[in-house]
Amino acid sequence: MGFEDLGAGVARVWGLPESLQRCMRKPMGAPPMRSAEQGVERLRWVAMAANEVASTRLHSGDAQTEDRLQQTAARYARTLALSPEAIAEATLRARHKLVSLAQALDLQVAPGSAAARLLTLPTSQADAAVPQDALALLELRAAEPQPLPAVLESQAAGTVSVAQVNEVLAAGIQDITNAMVENFQLNDVLRMILETMFRALGFRRMVFCLREARTDLLTGRFGLGEDSESAVRAMKVPLKTPGDLFAAVCVRGADTLINDATQARMQARLPQWYVQGINAPAFLLLPLQIKGQPFALIYADQSAPGGIVVDDKVLGLLRTLRNQAVMAFRQAG
Repeated sequence: MGFEDLGAGVARVWGLPESLQRCMRKPMGAPPMRSAEQGVERLRWVAMAANEVASTRLHSGDAQTEDRLQQTAARYARTLALSPEAIAEATLRARHKLVSLAQALDLQVAPGSAAARLLTLPTSQADAAVPQDALALLELRAAEPQPLPAVLESQAAGTVSVAQVNEVLAAGIQDITNAMVENFQLNDVLRMILETMFRALGFRRMVFCLREARTDLLTGRFGLGEDSESAVRAMKVPLKTPGDLFAAVCVRGADTLINDATQARMQARLPQWYVQGINAPAFLLLPLQIKGQPFALIYADQSAPGGIVVDDKVLGLLRTLRNQAVMAFRQAG
């Protein structure tokens, strides 16, 4: 007796609903060329497709994996009444969510293992061919662990350890992950993300910016910290303006730290709208993209040059928080 027959037999003896008993059995044969009936029958084929995608990811580690996933999407498209592109997009969202969850839980898997294949994301063409330019020198990379700014304003006289900052970030990531399991308000999740960063790294202020479709501007929507209201009003990133440092960072999708904006060469690169409206001595930019297109920006700054210090672990946690914001928009949409 197989597990399927055993489970179905137990369900029958327990008197579970007939619909649930039917869902415990895999549909037989090839996916039908017509849309499955709504309800139990559709659910069985959705589960079948999802299991096939997971098996492909789990057991395939070669260059043909992405092609096999596309073939699976095409095979189930008519059955699920979805386009192959929609199935592929849903698969990619699920993969990003799994990777973010693994990072949030700090799960470590052996390189080359089946689990590692599940946590591997496809390399987009946009990421594969990024030209070298002056922004590359500013892009956030691994650094030696150093003392970080105080967690709270009341601790401004001292510093805290990297471990303490990691703990605050990791706890915030877990809280946000839990919040996104159930129905959630997008604004609440975004505020949780900013508050986690704000508390952990002791920024002077933070601003969340969102793209306006009509004007093609990233504009400030809400903020935290000292004089954040004026910073929200000042943040207007023109994505189509050549030579704008902020626009270049957002279009490229490069997490960028300007740790001393008072230097003459950096002042020359800062756009006038920023110099006149904010002009912080040190600032951090975490751009958000969907399908390679910028749609939002997380901005944070400090009141002194060199006031923002991140190591490799902190950088990874910040990127997880940024990815959670992207996931929140995907799920809310």
